[in-house]
Amino acid sequence: MSTSASEITSLQALEALYGQAGGASLTKEIDYISDAYRALIEASPFVLIATVGPGGTDCSPRGDPAGFVRVLDRKRVLIPDRRGNNRLDSLKNLIGDPRISLLFLIPGVNETLRINGRARILDDAALAQSFAMDGKAPTTVIEVTAERVYFQCAKALVRSRLWAADAQVPRASVPSNGQILAEISAGQVDAAEYDRAYPERLRSTLY
Repeated sequence: MSTSASEITSLQALEALYGQAGGASLTKEIDYISDAYRALIEASPFVLIATVGPGGTDCSPRGDPAGFVRVLDRKRVLIPDRRGNNRLDSLKNLIGDPRISLLFLIPGVNETLRINGRARILDDAALAQSFAMDGKAPTTVIEVTAERVYFQCAKALVRSRLWAADAQVPRASVPSNGQILAEISAGQVDAAEYDRAYPERLRSTLY
């Protein structure tokens, strides 16, 4: 980074560089889930959840067959919290601060959908059972009440070529989970053994 770089510390300075938002960038934002926005949610098999709490920020992926995020009404969506590693970073944050942001992706579609709002963690056996996959229900369900809903234009995904077949990265070209764990544990984790067992571990703990 250049030693002459200046830090932006005020809204005035920021807006002087970028200018004012206008046009469709403002029109697209509403405080409810429209029919068109509902269609995007129901087509998405993948959502990123961003939260903030006493321990800091967190961004966590959630995925299931398209439509797994259930639109309850024009203000609320329900997200099943599937089996994970029990770190509970997102859920712990929501206990202390209900603010939440969602970013929905749809394979092959360059536009994304964003929802900012507030969340509750619901412990309801019947509700959880309604989200069961392979006979296994999520432990809890996250209810998100939308405050701001809008689509994000295609620029980021077009620039990244995220969905382009020739842009896909071979898995073997980047470090494996086992290699990462072996490195940061100073060899206490056997990379080859971890990677060998991982496919079956993934299959058996998916739901």
